[in-house]
Amino acid sequence: MEIIIIGCGKVGAALAQELVEEGHTITIVDTNKKVLDVVSLNLDVLGIAGNGASYSVLLEAGVDKADILIAVTDSDEMNLLCCLFAKKVRDLKTIARVRNPIYTNEVEFLKTELELSMIINPEKTAAYEIASILRFPSAIQVENFAKGLVELLSVEIPEGSILNDMPIMEISTRLSCDVLVCVLERDEKVIIPSGDIVLKTGDKISVVAEPTKASEFFRKSGIVTNRVKNAMIVGGGKISHYLAVDLIKRGIDVKIIEKNLEICEKLSMEMPKATIIHADGTDQEVLKEEGLLYVEAFLPLTDMDEQNVILALVAKSISKAKVITKINKIPMDTIMGKLKLGSVVHPKFITADYILQYVRALQNSQGSSVETLYKIADNKAEALAFKVKENCRIINQKIETLQLIDNLLVTCIIRDGRTIIPRGKDVILPGDTVIVVTTNVGLYEISDILKK
Repeated sequence: MEIIIIGCGKVGAALAQELVEEGHTITIVDTNKKVLDVVSLNLDVLGIAGNGASYSVLLEAGVDKADILIAVTDSDEMNLLCCLFAKKVRDLKTIARVRNPIYTNEVEFLKTELELSMIINPEKTAAYEIASILRFPSAIQVENFAKGLVELLSVEIPEGSILNDMPIMEISTRLSCDVLVCVLERDEKVIIPSGDIVLKTGDKISVVAEPTKASEFFRKSGIVTNRVKNAMIVGGGKISHYLAVDLIKRGIDVKIIEKNLEICEKLSMEMPKATIIHADGTDQEVLKEEGLLYVEAFLPLTDMDEQNVILALVAKSISKAKVITKINKIPMDTIMGKLKLGSVVHPKFITADYILQYVRALQNSQGSSVETLYKIADNKAEALAFKVKENCRIINQKIETLQLIDNLLVTCIIRDGRTIIPRGKDVILPGDTVIVVTTNVGLYEISDILKK
């Protein structure tokens, strides 16, 4: 498809890379020609220097023949304006990044009045992901499918766990848990595992299960699952705002440390139930005075990745808190796995994943469509949910007879609100939602899981 991206910041660049890998034709518009030159050098994209809200610039970018326009500049108003002008030229799909909390209650109004296909808020989405992880403090990543009927949880096997030296095929019987291990990370390798692989302490595994059965699995395998009661946040930005509101609603005590007095006063007015501390959260003495040694969750969410990494390392070394670190810079991803940072949240990738999910669903006109897509295992694998339609090639066939592509696992079938962890004799029926996990990219419909 022909896709125009307005804004070549962290999100725009990450999104362009994802969409190019998917085989789409990408044009990026930005006022900064130097940034465009760098991205164009590394990716097969066309860069247009100019204002994305300009009619002439939009025409130069090819809006009159584009399928989708995605506006992800730093200005919410600019993004909305770009989408509005694009719709005046052509009836294409438009996606706007809108980050300011003041628009939170106006999303549906904006979508309707401006005829937007999607409004994405990276900070709010990242906050939701962090809150989900805090439900399972030992989890590295938590994703939901089918409106919460199924969860995918990633966790590191701790010392003393019964999972150590256990073959994957024996988990269900030995623990009496109906879960499926779908990804194994070991020695920086990501594997879609077979049942005879033996798990080891330090392995990172991703499991698919119903929420109650996931909790049971964690408990029986010796992995802590108690929900946190209090959280300390360093940095008072948008993610912190959205997260604090969510956590307070869940009954979790929240303390935010922010060095900007004006931001502190604003947060204090918006969230009277939170404790707002005006101090430098990068000062270890301040952190200790405010209770880092005893807090159950520690969240470095400043605007500086380097500060967040250092704070995470400090917290991991002196406290038992669940640590969730925000990282935005792409070059740092290569070293994240080597540092003990706890869970890592990438707002730019979250945004790209949601938009990519929409693009894939839009592209599918036959067979089955992608309902949900998540990048897991440091973006080295994907978990996808497909809705199965009547004319699909795989219906009414036993899973054990399907010629599946390599490095792919059918992990779950959702049928009439019921969750099935599939075995070889199970079949896929029209109307099912099927969840697969794979290290392959570019799956658009359920039939893509089959060898040609």
